[in-house]
Amino acid sequence: MAAVGALSRIARLGSRICKNRVTLGGNSQRRGIAACIDPSHGLTDEQKEFQKVAFDFAANEMAPRMAEWDQKEIFPVETMRKAAQLGFGGIYVQPDVGGSGLSRLDTSIIFEALSTGCVSTTAYISIHNMCAWMIDSYGNKEQREKFCPDLCSMEKFASYCLTEPGSGSDAASLLTSAQRKGDHYILNGSKAFISGGGDTDVYVVMCRTGGKGPKGISCLVVEKGTPGLSFGKKEKKVGWNSQPTRAVIFEDCAVPVANRLGEEGQGFNIAMKGLNGGRINIASCSLGAAHASVQLARDHLLVRKQFGETLSNNQFLQFKLAEMATKLVASRLLIREAAKALQEDRPDAVAICSMAKLFATDECFNICNQALQMHGGYGYLKDYAVQQFVRDIRVHQILEGTNEVMRMIISRNLLSES
Repeated sequence: MAAVGALSRIARLGSRICKNRVTLGGNSQRRGIAACIDPSHGLTDEQKEFQKVAFDFAANEMAPRMAEWDQKEIFPVETMRKAAQLGFGGIYVQPDVGGSGLSRLDTSIIFEALSTGCVSTTAYISIHNMCAWMIDSYGNKEQREKFCPDLCSMEKFASYCLTEPGSGSDAASLLTSAQRKGDHYILNGSKAFISGGGDTDVYVVMCRTGGKGPKGISCLVVEKGTPGLSFGKKEKKVGWNSQPTRAVIFEDCAVPVANRLGEEGQGFNIAMKGLNGGRINIASCSLGAAHASVQLARDHLLVRKQFGETLSNNQFLQFKLAEMATKLVASRLLIREAAKALQEDRPDAVAICSMAKLFATDECFNICNQALQMHGGYGYLKDYAVQQFVRDIRVHQILEGTNEVMRMIISRNLLSES
C-alpha cells in the first residue's frame, strides 16, 4: 500500500511540476518513440505513470540545462530538490522516514527516464539514493530518523566513500583507519574520486576498525563540518561535470560511535550490498543515454542529406541503427531482470546484477558512440547533445566496480557452481 501511495503522489506532483514537454537533448525535433524501443512495454499502469513523470521532468527541468551544467560545472541543487518533491530523493527508502518505498525495478525505470535529460545529474541522484538506502537498511531507529528524512527531501545530500588512492578494484585492502577512543572513532586516511565531495552533507565511509581484509571494515556516517574532515581540489573530468568530484580527507576526525551503521566488521558487506543496487542504477543511467541517442540518431538520419538523399536511405546506416536498437532493448531487458532478482533476493542476484552492469554499460556506450558517428562532424560539437551522452557514460564502465571486476564476479559464480 505504501508503494501505491508513493505512485499516486509522484503522478500528482509530476502533473504540477512538469507542465510542458520540450525537445529531447535540447537540439532535435523530437518525434514519437518507435514501438520496438518503447521503454513502457511490459510495465504496469502505475509504472507507466511515474515513468512519464520522470520523462517529463527530464525534458522540462534537465535537458534544457544539461549543456550549461556540463560546461559551467554547476551542481544543480535546486533542480534535484524539485526531483525530490516527486519522491526521487529516496526512491527505495521506506516511507516511514520519508522515502517512496518503491521497488528496484521501479527505481531503474525512473533513472532510465531521468538520464535522457542529464546523465551526470541522474547518476549523482542514484548515488545519493544508494547512500540513503544504506542508512535506511542498516541504521537503527535513531539513525534512520536523524538522516533519512533530510536525504529523501534532498535538503541534505550524501556521498559514498569507498575508493581510496591505493585501493580501487581491491576495495577490501582499504587503509582508512578508525580507532575507537571512548564514544568516538578517530578517522585517519583519505578517499578518492568521491562524487559530491565537498558539496554534500553526509558521507557514508568505509573504514578499517579491525585487522586486514573485508572483516576488518566498518561503516561510519560522517557529517560535514566535523573537525578533521577536509576535501581535496575539485577534479577536472571528461564527463559527469554537473557533480563535483574531490578527495575526502580525514585527519584525526572524531566521529561518534553512534554514527556507525551495523556492527563492527559489517562495513564491507554493507558496501557490497549497496553496490549491487548501484550497479543496476548506473546501468539504468547508461540505458537512458542510449535511448536518447538512438532517437537523436534516427531523427538526424531522417533529415540529413548527402549524395542527393537523406541518410535514412543508406542501408549501412539502417543496419547500424537496427543493431543499436536491438542492443538497447537487450540491455533494458537484462537490467530489469537484474532489478527483479535483487528485489527478490534470488541466489543469482549478484551475478545477474554484474551481468547487467557489464553488458549494458558496454553496449550503451557503443550505442552512444555510434550515434555520434552518425552525426558526422556535428556530433563532435557541443551544440549537439549526443557528444555529452558519450562523455558522461564512459565512466560507467569504470565505477561501481569496473567491468573487468564484473567479469570476475560472473566467472566465479559460474565456476563455483560447476
